[in-house]
Amino acid sequence: MLQLKYSQHLLETGTDEAGRGCLSGPVVAAAVILPENFKHDFLNDSKQLSEKKREELRPYIEKHAISYAVAFVNHQEVDEINVLQASITAMHRAIAQLSPQPEFIIVDGNKFNPYLEIPHETIVKGDAKFMSIAAASILAKTYRDEYMAKIHQEYPQYNWQKNKGYPTKEHREAIREFGITPFHRKTFKLLPEQLKLNL
Repeated sequence: MLQLKYSQHLLETGTDEAGRGCLSGPVVAAAVILPENFKHDFLNDSKQLSEKKREELRPYIEKHAISYAVAFVNHQEVDEINVLQASITAMHRAIAQLSPQPEFIIVDGNKFNPYLEIPHETIVKGDAKFMSIAAASILAKTYRDEYMAKIHQEYPQYNWQKNKGYPTKEHREAIREFGITPFHRKTFKLLPEQLKLNL
């Protein structure tokens, strides 16, 4: 059973990201402040839900949240600052767009950089414990999936609308056959045998 809040603050935001382990595309984060009376029958960590359920939840969350925001850090920035910093940067960008600004931040995972002077708490598997983090995970995932389906049109051979840029066997085979696209993260190990290449 998900809890509504971690702190006693009225305006508590949950934040989470999607796309950290992908070989291509952006890291996307969302931040959500939910009202005291928020409830939904099947709200859960986005990884536990089908795509259909996530798509159903997204408008419900957007309609009922006190405030929500989604932010992207593109693949070039991921290469420049590393994927952990990209995740935290995306979360900061999402929180910065919230209005009203939160009084407390709960973060999925165990790494975060302080945002302004707002107190925060990192929570491992927070998306399976707190509603606002679960809601943020759903928004981050659905917005990112939508973006990957869009760039799939340009590069259909990688089948991003299905694998979303994750390192599936099919995705790696396409990289081996067709090379990389402008959307691939060059600092990631795109093929297992990169270790053996004499670069």
